Amino acid sequence: MAQGSMRPLVIIALCTVLQLCFGTVYAWSFFQSLLVRDLGWTYTDTAWAFSTTIFSLGVSAAVAGALLPRLGPRLLAVTGGVMFAGGYMLASLALHIDSLILFYLGYGVVGGVGIGLGYVTPVATAARWFPERTGLATGVVVMGFGVGALLLSQGLAPFLVVRTEGDLTMVFFWLGVVFAALAIPAGFALRNPPPDYEIPAVPGRDAPMGDDIDAVAPCLRSPAFAVMWIVFFFNISAGLAVISFQSPLLQEVWGLADPTVEPEMLAEYGAMLIAVSSLCNGAGRLLWGMIADRIGRVQVFRLLLATQMVVFGVLLTETNPIIFSALVCYVLLCFGGGFAVMPSFISRVFGAARMSPVYGAILTAWAAAGIFGPLYVGYLKDAYPDRAVMYCFLIGIMMLGGGWVFTYLLNDDPVRLRKPTLASTLAQFGISRA
Repeated sequence: MAQGSMRPLVIIALCTVLQLCFGTVYAWSFFQSLLVRDLGWTYTDTAWAFSTTIFSLGVSAAVAGALLPRLGPRLLAVTGGVMFAGGYMLASLALHIDSLILFYLGYGVVGGVGIGLGYVTPVATAARWFPERTGLATGVVVMGFGVGALLLSQGLAPFLVVRTEGDLTMVFFWLGVVFAALAIPAGFALRNPPPDYEIPAVPGRDAPMGDDIDAVAPCLRSPAFAVMWIVFFFNISAGLAVISFQSPLLQEVWGLADPTVEPEMLAEYGAMLIAVSSLCNGAGRLLWGMIADRIGRVQVFRLLLATQMVVFGVLLTETNPIIFSALVCYVLLCFGGGFAVMPSFISRVFGAARMSPVYGAILTAWAAAGIFGPLYVGYLKDAYPDRAVMYCFLIGIMMLGGGWVFTYLLNDDPVRLRKPTLASTLAQFGISRA
């Protein structure tokens, strides 16, 4: 009894470890200035690396969501961990021979696909183990993804930079070793609930329809899915634009506020912002997940987008680096919140049985946002270095405004994709025909 009651908690812990590893991708801006300085790459070049990673992540997550019901969590999680660690090692080789293309292939494509294969798996697995508290369970797991940037920017990366005397080639190699040692064993231990695991009926959800892809296709063609995708895209785009350049942006603002600050100190301030904002990213995933269970997912998305519009408006002209940092942290709080709310939103609207493939498909919004968000900021940094901050947040306001308008087309009532039957009607209210 005690052992059985502990198993869901162990699974949650394993899922969180996986997400901590994969979430280190959000510390990308820690390396950005170093790569520009040491290798002579432009900000646009480095933005492409991050965008390639996020695009590969989103596309592979859609594939993983469709494969998960058939292959199970263990195979996908282990494969994701191997590719993620291997991506860092390929990136190390790319830095050794100064090959930008190989860096895109290793860190961007191989590593990004690894994250995508591994990302959906812990989220969907946690939801299966905690069907009555999906908002809280998935919030805890994806919180690990948000906090991963703290693990890298304030722990692993600075330690390795010091130990290797700034040799980025060896930094990326040892990061690959560490992530292999953490992610692969955690993936091996991941599993779905046993067949006899008690899953209470949840009123308001339609009956499970198995793993047949024909049951998922109508979901992906529905207006509800399209609106959810659009809202998700806008929220992610605004957040990724800040995440991918938060360290350089803060250094620019701080440098303008106090020109006497040395570049080394500015870099430390940037790393500190990555760490604190990653905590907010993680906390937002837990906080907004719990709030959504109380006030509803639609209301949460409206709050996320509307309040960020105000914050981006303030960021347009904010010159105080402390206030600037606090506002960036709020943006990350909301960014993480979207990822926490969406799994339970999909489970509510399309049914728990179809959550993993539909959630995987909706993560293609992450892929699209990964291309758009970082690249427009990278272009602004190269083309308008003196006005990049203002233009970045102005475009962000427009994106958030578009997402906020679409939230008024959202509805978290369960959709009915086929004619109702007696069994499905009874199942909506947790009643068995027997």
